[in-house]
Amino acid sequence: MSAPSRLFAGWWVVAGAFVCMLTGYAVAYSFAAFFGPLEAEFGAQRGETALVFSISAFLYFLLGLPAGLIADRLGPRPVVAGGLLAISVGLVVAAEATALWHVYLGYSLGVGLGVGFSYVPSVAAVQRWFVRRRGTASGLAVAGIGVGTLIGAPLAHELIAAIGWRRTYLVLAVITAVGAVVAGALIRPPPQRYGLGPDGDPPAPGGVNVIAPGFTLGEAVRSRPFWMIYVGALLLSFGLFAPFVHLVPFARDMGLGEGFGVMLIVLLGVGSTVGRFLFASLTGWLGRRMSFAMMYVGAGVMLVVWAMSSTAPALIAFALLFGAFYGGFVAIAPSLAADYFGGRALGSVIGALYSGVGVGALLGSPVAGYAYDFFGSYTGAILAGAALCFVSFALTILMPEPSPWQALRPAPRPPTAAPRPSPPRTSTAD
Repeated sequence: MSAPSRLFAGWWVVAGAFVCMLTGYAVAYSFAAFFGPLEAEFGAQRGETALVFSISAFLYFLLGLPAGLIADRLGPRPVVAGGLLAISVGLVVAAEATALWHVYLGYSLGVGLGVGFSYVPSVAAVQRWFVRRRGTASGLAVAGIGVGTLIGAPLAHELIAAIGWRRTYLVLAVITAVGAVVAGALIRPPPQRYGLGPDGDPPAPGGVNVIAPGFTLGEAVRSRPFWMIYVGALLLSFGLFAPFVHLVPFARDMGLGEGFGVMLIVLLGVGSTVGRFLFASLTGWLGRRMSFAMMYVGAGVMLVVWAMSSTAPALIAFALLFGAFYGGFVAIAPSLAADYFGGRALGSVIGALYSGVGVGALLGSPVAGYAYDFFGSYTGAILAGAALCFVSFALTILMPEPSPWQALRPAPRPPTAAPRPSPPRTSTAD
């Protein structure tokens, strides 16, 4: 793996993370295609139907912390593969549902557990394999979310039309199981385990027993930047996931048809994929913190555009641009966390940061649905989400830059070498 003529092993980790996120989020964001069939099948209101997705999103962000802790101890490979297999099992359960709460039990719980236990370990694994090329590697890996968004809803829409929503869940279960095998084969523990350094550099002195530098989870949680990132992401999440749930019924209400609504989800995926590369490249110019702040502004402005949209072109513009800012947020966030806190406990740190997003994900989409059920309009809920995005922007502007902040505060407890196994003791007979 260290020979100059061979591909640096970190890029295989990037490929594994890409497959992991493509598979998991293709299922998660295919929910837009199931919204109408589930609503009709079980006679549910929009708030109740939106809760199917919101429970899963709440769980997969909440479970990022335990997933990161487990992956920090066991390595990412078994956690990633096991998470994707949990999605597959959940889809099989959902396919047999005879009441909406059965879908909560299968889809919501399965996707929540599965994405929760696969996303954070895979994205943290990528950060540990790169330093100089961290932004590029992270952007490539999380582009899997954009591609999954791009293909998940239209694939599900076509399958539902051909074979029904129950059999579509079974097809997605098989695809997810294949993704679990591929991602599990490609994801690897940190490069120090193989006697390598990040970016293909020579290994640090000490070889396989060197622990990556940085903060422990406890040290990170006691810092100001941690909580500013946490609160900012939490507030953003109230409006972040509403389009993935409500764009299809929104388009249907405007008389544009369910197919047009599914196309908007595809455009969210297109924008998200482009945004991960476009905005990740801005970090070299604006810096990661300021680039991250601009994602909040962009998302907030686009939510205002959505609230005021009354034509198909306006919705198309919203879907593309909102997707781009969402993609930029997802691409920059893990690298920003690595800039502040290093790689020592990065999986658990990222998981802890994302746990706040789960609160907004749980409440935002159902609140928008219940607001529609009560007022007959999404406008108030969408504008409230936009206002929270602008608050997140202000919090990020007030954050210190990573390098000066680290220089002015006491250094975190230095990592020590991992204990070497003791040689077997010998004894003599009495």
